Amino acid sequence: MPLSPSLEEIKKFWPEKAPDINIVKKYVSKYENEKIVIKYGGNVLIDRKVFNNFISDINVLNKLGLSIIVVHGGGPRIKRELEKKKIVSKFINGLRVTDKNIINTVEEVLIDFNNDIVDSLQKLGSDAASFHTKDKNLIEVTPERKELGFVGIPEKININVIEEALSKNRIPIIAPLGLDKNNQTYNINGDTAASAIAKKLKARRLILMTNVEGVYDDNKKLIPEIKPFDLENLIKWKIVAEGMIPKIENCVDAVENGVRGVVILDGRKPHSILHEIFSDTGSGTLIRK
Repeated sequence: MPLSPSLEEIKKFWPEKAPDINIVKKYVSKYENEKIVIKYGGNVLIDRKVFNNFISDINVLNKLGLSIIVVHGGGPRIKRELEKKKIVSKFINGLRVTDKNIINTVEEVLIDFNNDIVDSLQKLGSDAASFHTKDKNLIEVTPERKELGFVGIPEKININVIEEALSKNRIPIIAPLGLDKNNQTYNINGDTAASAIAKKLKARRLILMTNVEGVYDDNKKLIPEIKPFDLENLIKWKIVAEGMIPKIENCVDAVENGVRGVVILDGRKPHSILHEIFSDTGSGTLIRK
C-alpha cells in the first residue's frame, strides 16, 4: 500500500465538483487497510461521458492509494452486439439464456470492454490489470441451471492474484466470466460475480453502480440506509420488484457473509462514488446490518 498523498498533491487531481477536499484525508485513513469492490453495470455502460467520469473517479481513488477492485457488467453492450448479429435472446426471470452461439459473443464483448477500462485507466496514469477467461481467469464456476445454458455460479475464486495486483497498486478489472472444470466459458450475472468477490475479500464496501438512485420506499422516496431484514420485507410487499430483486438478494447475501456494507447508487451522477466514499451522507442506499 503506497503512502497516501499530501493535501497539496491531492489538489492536483481532485475534481471540481467532488466532496470537500479538506476532509479527504480522514476518509483515506478510514479505508486505508480496507478493500472496496465496485461493480460498474447497467445502462451506465453505454454513455461515453458517464464512462469517462467513472474512469476519472477510479483514477482518483487509485492515486489516493485505496485498494479498489472493479467488476464490470456488459448487458447493454451484449444486447447491442447480439442485435447486430441478429441473434435473439430468451430470458428466464431476468437472466439471459446463453447458448453456444451467445456465449461466444458475450465473452468477446466483455473482454473487449475489460480492455477498454484497463486502457482508459492507463492513459490517466493508473496501473490496471485485466482478469477474464482468456487472461488470468479468476473464477471457477458450476452451471446455474440447465435451462439457462452457459450461465454459471462462482464456485471458487482465486483471490491471491487479486491481492498480488493490489499489493503493486494495480487495479484489478474483472469480467463476469468464469470457466468450468472442462475450461468451458460461462457468463456470470455481474452483481453475483461482484458479490462473490467482495465476500471472499471481506470487503469494507461493495458499491453497485446502476442507472437508478438506489432503493425506494412505497412513496418512491430514496431510502438512504436500510437493514437486510427490512429489504427482504420490501420484496415481500412487492415494493421492490422485477430486475431489482436479484440485485437486492445479492446485496443481502453479501452483507450476511462478511461484507461490511453494500451501496446501490446512480452511476450517471458525476462523482457519485467519491460522494459515497468521502462524505458521511454518502450517495444512494447503504445496506448494512
